[in-house]
Amino acid sequence: MKKEIRDSFVQTLIKMKKENDKLIVLVSDSTSTCRIGPFMQEYPDSVVNVGIAEQNMVGIAAGMSLGGMIPFTANATPFLMGRSNEQVKTDICYSNTNVKLVGLNPGFAYGSLGPTHHCLDDLSTALSFGNIEIFAPCDPEETAQITRYAFEKEGPVYIRLDSFQAEEIHPLDYQFIPGEPVMISEGTDISIISTGTIVHETLAAADLLKTKGVSVRIINIPSLRPLNRDALAELIPSASRVLTIEEHSTHGGLGDLVSEIILEKGLNCRIRKLGVPSGTFAPASPREDIKKDFNLYAEGIMTESIALLKG
Repeated sequence: MKKEIRDSFVQTLIKMKKENDKLIVLVSDSTSTCRIGPFMQEYPDSVVNVGIAEQNMVGIAAGMSLGGMIPFTANATPFLMGRSNEQVKTDICYSNTNVKLVGLNPGFAYGSLGPTHHCLDDLSTALSFGNIEIFAPCDPEETAQITRYAFEKEGPVYIRLDSFQAEEIHPLDYQFIPGEPVMISEGTDISIISTGTIVHETLAAADLLKTKGVSVRIINIPSLRPLNRDALAELIPSASRVLTIEEHSTHGGLGDLVSEIILEKGLNCRIRKLGVPSGTFAPASPREDIKKDFNLYAEGIMTESIALLKG
């Protein structure tokens, strides 16, 4: 059964608030975006809406942290990492404040609103900062576990949280371990590595590839920092092909991170990065249409995989 990932996030916040009253949520006129309503009903005094003032929101969150609170910010990713770039860098990362930044609707989630609202650089931005852990859950249970980990972890955290109705990908006994890549399915011909909700498209692509006799290994990267580089290298079969998938720029994101590890570990494989080419702006269109433009859907991933295998 499908469940909205943001609902899993909010339900986890409610549970944690019952355990520790220091939790507080800050939004920037984004109560509907983060679906915070159920939390607000139970804890109306624990949601601070600063209005459309994202830089102030980040600064206030840092101040609350220094006062002993555990703040979660929840607003649109393009404005969190774009408009608040300096505050995230200085007030959160450099100052090492215990703030949990939750970026909503990344990638092409705001498809028809155009490039001003598309967010294709949040991972590269966050990875360029020092001292912040970075996560991108792919399903509701992984979202819940990452949210709890962020709450219990002392220090800056960024969670890339999609608005997405998702089936559970992982088994019932799944345990999120920060830094650990997760192999979802075995395979020897090609390894498809992805992060966040685009993992669902890679699974659909794997099903299509299997009908053509291609053995596909699916690897999920819910934790971009920390990342166990040795563990990821061990999951990539020797002499195989590797395709990375991300609803993000191919510059500075997952693909570059995996390429760096392959080079560093001296792995004998060929890699192709699938995402949005560096320097490219997508048109204002529905999200699914834009994903098709960049082959970020099951059939497109299948096409890219076959081309890589033939190359």
